Amino acid sequence: MPVAHWYVRIYPKAVIFDYGQVLCDPQPKADVEAMASLLQMDFDTFHDSSWRYRVAYDEAALDSASYWNAVAQRTLPPQDIERLIHMDSTSWTHPNPVMPGWARQLRQAGLRTALLSNMPATVRDAVERCDWLPEFDCRTYSCDLRVTKPSPEIYQHCLTKLGIAPQDTLFLDDRLENVQAAETLGMHGLVFTTPQEAAAEIDRRFGIPVPLIATL
Repeated sequence: MPVAHWYVRIYPKAVIFDYGQVLCDPQPKADVEAMASLLQMDFDTFHDSSWRYRVAYDEAALDSASYWNAVAQRTLPPQDIERLIHMDSTSWTHPNPVMPGWARQLRQAGLRTALLSNMPATVRDAVERCDWLPEFDCRTYSCDLRVTKPSPEIYQHCLTKLGIAPQDTLFLDDRLENVQAAETLGMHGLVFTTPQEAAAEIDRRFGIPVPLIATL
């Protein structure tokens, strides 16, 4: 017989959202291919190189020129760096069709909400210009603090700004290690895959409105 799983329903007072691949869709493959082409690199080599140095870029340990020169493994002309900054930043501005609306719904229902993301300043600036980005009670970016998830300091900073205790907070992120770090601090965590799966998990465990996909 299948094993029944029982949950004590939890009533968070705040929900903290990761940005990449939660509030926004993944980078379109065509955008990544275009950046690789500009650098005359094959897709896999570019992908591996760009992520090898990304944490340092997210933490502002590398500026844009240093990051893109490291990815390319050569000194690039300024115009290529500017093009890459624009292409990379734009590739992270495609909204998930469900999650931004859910973030608005939660805030309208009286919960506090926050954005907590690893991203470089160039992407942060592009994201902040998106008219689809919901209002949040606070926004915490790694490039501003010079520390990235899953370091505890970035979570603590967000919680302090929210003014909410960890045990009263739900954290959503697409990376297991980031969710586990939040749970270590006493927060409730959910590894985000799709709005449908998130809605089902939230409906089982939490006493808050679920993403609207659950009613479709």
